[in-house]
Amino acid sequence: MFATLQAFSARRTGWALLALSILAFELCGLYFQHVLDLQPCVLCIDERIAFLGILAAALLALINPRWFILRWGALLLWGLSALRGLQLALKHTDLQLHPSPFKSCPLFPTFPADLPLDSWMPWMFQATGDCSERQWSFLSWEMPQWLILIFGAYLLVALVIALVNLRRGGCCN
Repeated sequence: MFATLQAFSARRTGWALLALSILAFELCGLYFQHVLDLQPCVLCIDERIAFLGILAAALLALINPRWFILRWGALLLWGLSALRGLQLALKHTDLQLHPSPFKSCPLFPTFPADLPLDSWMPWMFQATGDCSERQWSFLSWEMPQWLILIFGAYLLVALVIALVNLRRGGCCN
């Protein structure tokens, strides 16, 4: 099983599946925003960027996953993006389940001055909602609670793939 997972991470198929799954989540988020008219908050936008970090990792590995530096760079970016997304989803869930005037999210996203994504692509990166507002639920879970599950799963898979690649010299193939 370990050899199968290791071989899968060295082929483009696995990375393409990762990219497609992230693309599906991004399209789902845009559907919620533009079709169902749910207003994204700053944390929603930050979670969206964490998804894009995982997508960037998949695209990096798709160049050539057999190259050590590309595969491990992609694994690192994937793991860090999933971890950041998990942290954001936990914070977002806390704001929704325990609203307080003393803890809130910022009113506007903080992008670098050289990369004002909310100005360049407002349809994707402009925050218009409130982090503590509950707009959608499924099976009694709010959106950020589902994101905890999703980012946690991505982080777990990234860790398993990294550990499998470390096993028996798989790091340097």
